[in-house]
Amino acid sequence: MSKVISSSLGYPRIGEMREWKRALENYWNGESTQEELIAKTDEIRLNNLKKQKEFGLDLIPVGEFSLYDHVLDTSATFGIVPERYNYKGGKVDVDTYFAMARGVKDAVASEMTKWFNTNYHYMVPELDHAKPELVENRALAYYKEAKEKLGIDGKPVILGPITYLKLSKGYEPEQFASLLNQFVPLYVQILKELAEAGATWVQIDEPIFSTNASSEVIEYAKEVYGTFSKEVPGIKIIFQTYFERLFNYKEITELPVAAIGIDFVHGKESLAQLKENGFPKDKVLAAGVIDGRNVWRADLDAKFDLVEAIKEHVSEDRLIIQPSCSVLHVPVSKKPEEKLDSVILGGLSFADEKLQEIVSLTKAANEGREAAKAAFEDSKKALEAVNASHRSNEDVKKSTANLTAADAERAQPFAERIKAQDERFNLPLLPTTTIGSLPQTAVVKQTRTKWRKGEISDAQYETFVKDNIKKWVEIQEELDIDVLVHGEFERNDMVEYFGEKLKGFGVTQYGWVQSYGSRCVKPPLIFGDVYWEEPITVKESVYAQSLTSRPMKGMLTGPCTILNWSFVHDNASEATVMNQIGLAIRKEIEALEEAGIKIIQVDEPALREGLPLDKTKWEEYLDAAAYAFRLSTATVQADTQIHTHMCYSNFKDIFDAIDALDADVISIETSRSHGELVQTFEDNTYTKEIGLGVYDIHSPRVPSVGEVKHNITRALNTISPKQFWVNPDCGLKTRKEKETIDALKVMVQAAKEAREEVLQEQK
Repeated sequence: MSKVISSSLGYPRIGEMREWKRALENYWNGESTQEELIAKTDEIRLNNLKKQKEFGLDLIPVGEFSLYDHVLDTSATFGIVPERYNYKGGKVDVDTYFAMARGVKDAVASEMTKWFNTNYHYMVPELDHAKPELVENRALAYYKEAKEKLGIDGKPVILGPITYLKLSKGYEPEQFASLLNQFVPLYVQILKELAEAGATWVQIDEPIFSTNASSEVIEYAKEVYGTFSKEVPGIKIIFQTYFERLFNYKEITELPVAAIGIDFVHGKESLAQLKENGFPKDKVLAAGVIDGRNVWRADLDAKFDLVEAIKEHVSEDRLIIQPSCSVLHVPVSKKPEEKLDSVILGGLSFADEKLQEIVSLTKAANEGREAAKAAFEDSKKALEAVNASHRSNEDVKKSTANLTAADAERAQPFAERIKAQDERFNLPLLPTTTIGSLPQTAVVKQTRTKWRKGEISDAQYETFVKDNIKKWVEIQEELDIDVLVHGEFERNDMVEYFGEKLKGFGVTQYGWVQSYGSRCVKPPLIFGDVYWEEPITVKESVYAQSLTSRPMKGMLTGPCTILNWSFVHDNASEATVMNQIGLAIRKEIEALEEAGIKIIQVDEPALREGLPLDKTKWEEYLDAAAYAFRLSTATVQADTQIHTHMCYSNFKDIFDAIDALDADVISIETSRSHGELVQTFEDNTYTKEIGLGVYDIHSPRVPSVGEVKHNITRALNTISPKQFWVNPDCGLKTRKEKETIDALKVMVQAAKEAREEVLQEQK
């Protein structure tokens, strides 16, 4: 390699118009055959590769495409299938693969949790009784496909064995080494087969080494990659990390691999590490210099300066320029956007645009800044236009600048508040509720689309929403649920909806990003100071409350989640933006309370997700997140009950922060982790009220009364029945109506049986 080359780490799976999502869901719904599913996803994958070739990337990743999740793909590669799916060995078929992801009638889905500090969810491998073997070399198949069909000598992407095992469950810490020894020969086999097929570069993703956990496994890395080097000397391995700086920089850069991939964007200390320690002369540095996780256009002049600073320590023939991580985490292309403000649109860079930025930077690195003059000037003009546009609000700046600790404290402690709330609501023991959203059927989505296109009037749409609210209030009453929700039929997404209503935000038409499986979200854009202008949710909540004498929850999204699930302009301080959002949500809470809504849920599912990978930075982040939440809820009366909700997190890491939110009731997912979360509450004292989700809404299967009751009973061994609420583990918008009603019926029945048993014990 005689010059700087360009590369990428991975590309979005979903297609420009979410063709991948539709292909999956058509298959799951029985509307297409497996052959049609495979043909369509093959087409999407090849189009993705073709596009990257046309951009002029030197190293194009292959094998990172997935039918659901790349961690699940790794499990399937090695035949890691839990016993409950009756897997008999050999290549994991498509339906078994989807069963692990979604569950089937007689087998619950595998646990799902966040991929490091992103909003992407992966399927947690279960290694109980695992006997790994290489049942399918997916990397080889995709490498050959790209080479034979498109003439692309691709860079196979594989999830590394150490990260895979650290993300898995079902083994004791002392078993780690023996398990790793079972996987290493299988990885060697994959690499040998790739070498025989002609592959030169292989990207092995080891993001665990961008966390503090790397210190525990650094010696294993030396052994594992030493084995790879010895057994497959012809393959050039890129040891790829991302999302943070390298921990154990010196040890990692000395590993016997051809290249080290380092994040120079979110790893803010990476350049300093490079300057202080240098870089081995015999290795290539794969430098992540374009942000793979945010959508704002790069300042190419500043990025070129960064590349030049890196080149002071790494020769041109040993440098790869690439994104900071896979561009899986951003939308595909901004080309389809037609309605977004032209200035904001000009300041955006989605996956396709980011890869073109990489190519322009590489050209400039090889030939000088002038060689990419047009791209650099276009970048400069676009960013200057964004920075000069409607971004600043002096009143908002003043309100956040003068905040104090007292601004985020409720007037009464929980012990006093809960007495006032119990007296007001008079709920039964083990009260039942749902998390907020109810099924968004095809008709709901189609009607919203018609309204947005102007095909139906505002009045017609409002009537439609009211009809759905009325229908589901009646269903909830028939099911005998204690605290009701209006269903959120007017909302497209729990963050995007608020992005449409609050000032300082912009929203895209097609800016979709995969969250889990076929579920995609469209994060709003925060480009300016955030503030509240008028009520957002009051009309629907008040209408729903008018239909029932039971308490109706007002449903809001919290400041930390809105921040983490939006694309925030990188000139903004995240803590400041979070407080601005907190003050805006406070005004909405006050409007709900004034309108008579006395139970208000402020969801924070992204609280843990935003944790820095460096644990030494946790306290600062968690303090800021808890403060912003309390800021939003501090002004309510004692008898107004504040709920919050979180899902799919390792809650033991943030237990103190959960307590610091000072919410009256918190609901948390626990069903997919099979009750393991309860352990956190067995080990810690929690004095407020809590609902541990008793069944999994991300799976279409309906649980049995026994399953749900088991989850309730286990929780009651630790949590007082006076504290405990019964609810699903998350919102129900993705579920079908019949399965939702059937599952809620089971949940209520299980709660009633458990309630009766508790009351009998108390006599």
